[in-house]
Amino acid sequence: MAAITAADVNKLRTMTGAGMMDCKKALTEADGDFEAARDILRKQGQKIADKRSDNATSEGLVLAAVSEDGTNGKLIALACETEPVAKVADFKNLAQLVLDAAVKTNAATKEELLAAPQEDGRSVQEHITDLMGKIGEKLDVVSYENVTAEKVASYIHSDNKKGVLVALKNVGGADVTSVGRDVAMQIVAMKPVALDKDGVDAATIEREIEIGKEQARAEGKPEAMLEKIAQGKLNKFYKENTLLNQEFVKDNSVTIAQLLDKTQKGLTISDFKRVAIVG
Repeated sequence: MAAITAADVNKLRTMTGAGMMDCKKALTEADGDFEAARDILRKQGQKIADKRSDNATSEGLVLAAVSEDGTNGKLIALACETEPVAKVADFKNLAQLVLDAAVKTNAATKEELLAAPQEDGRSVQEHITDLMGKIGEKLDVVSYENVTAEKVASYIHSDNKKGVLVALKNVGGADVTSVGRDVAMQIVAMKPVALDKDGVDAATIEREIEIGKEQARAEGKPEAMLEKIAQGKLNKFYKENTLLNQEFVKDNSVTIAQLLDKTQKGLTISDFKRVAIVG
């Protein structure tokens, strides 16, 4: 049986981020073999991941990064089960590691991001699994967005559980920092379902028309009028739920489309991404 020293335990802690007692136990079980001990710790994390796979992840952190030239933005949401875990340094460091990996690799998908190798040889997913073994909770990258545009604006809400990327086009020479942030804040607060009415999916349109008809029918409106009334309600839905048609929350005398055009003629939005960790 190999003698396990404090230096050995510290070395394994540095390699894996696992707790001191877990490292000592793994080294003892592996008879001092560091690679075998790492495997033991990883299996421990995987067991927790498997056991808690159906658990809800309603806490966590949303982080964003915009490139220095402002043309690309990354947005990640790392979720956990409980609020205390979301506040510990290990979890915050893991969230930053995930974001940094997204920036470094420019991963196109969540799957690419999770597979990205880190300097210590572990993938992003392996870092997540290993921390699960340490803290005993399910952890998951629930959202990842990668946006490229003429200019990208970002906003993270004060609760650190909601975030937005906004893709601006026809920027010209305007400084769009302020308006971009305002629009991003609007998206967090008002939750638009699409950029404009052309972006609303057919199923949603059909549902809103049927709701409009049922409401009109319940109010005793004539059957022949139901379709027209429902179309009017659908137009109201577009105004309230599509970004460019929404009233600006800071000044309801203008829509978002008008706000952008006032900032710079022709300025508009080509896309937006909103992520949230919800309970």
